Amino acid sequence: MDSSTAHSPVFLVFPPESTAPEDESTDLSAMTFSTQSPLQKLFATKMKVLGTIQILFGIMTFSFGVIFLFTLVKPYPRFPFIFLSGYPFWGSVLFINSGAFLIALKRKTTETLITLSRIMNFLSALGATAGIILLTFGFILDQNYICGYSHQNSQCKAITVLFMGILITLMTFSIIELFISLPFSILGCHSEDCDCDQCC
Repeated sequence: MDSSTAHSPVFLVFPPESTAPEDESTDLSAMTFSTQSPLQKLFATKMKVLGTIQILFGIMTFSFGVIFLFTLVKPYPRFPFIFLSGYPFWGSVLFINSGAFLIALKRKTTETLITLSRIMNFLSALGATAGIILLTFGFILDQNYICGYSHQNSQCKAITVLFMGILITLMTFSIIELFISLPFSILGCHSEDCDCDQCC
């Protein structure tokens, strides 16, 4: 009698069947996570960071467009080509929206957000490609934009370097934005919670 009562609390505290459900759940989660490619895992973990980068690039691109707004002063009779194309403004809207959808998708994964995020990142990739083309034309057309109108200005070369630096910065933003938005517009899944078979 004493021996049975002494061993009964051991079976109540440590039942042998308690570890079986945990092993099954870990096996299922490991199998589900292993179905994703390494690239999809990388983008799923960095989604919030990449969305924030897109928003920052959009804000900085818009800021450079505002700077170009003040270039219509004598002796310069026209705006730079990249400003006339409107790219600093509509490009920044695309970048900010695609980044906002990525952050929203990281917080809550739904079929609607996945579809909208893919569409916005596709449009952002198209906008970045168009921006790269327009900036290339801007380099060709405006390489003598400042000194061509102001030969007497002793600071025209320094200002030209600054102007070309802004164009190079916009080109860098566009290339990085293309590399960020293009994979998200192609890949079907953006999070571990998303079923790849339903998204693709």
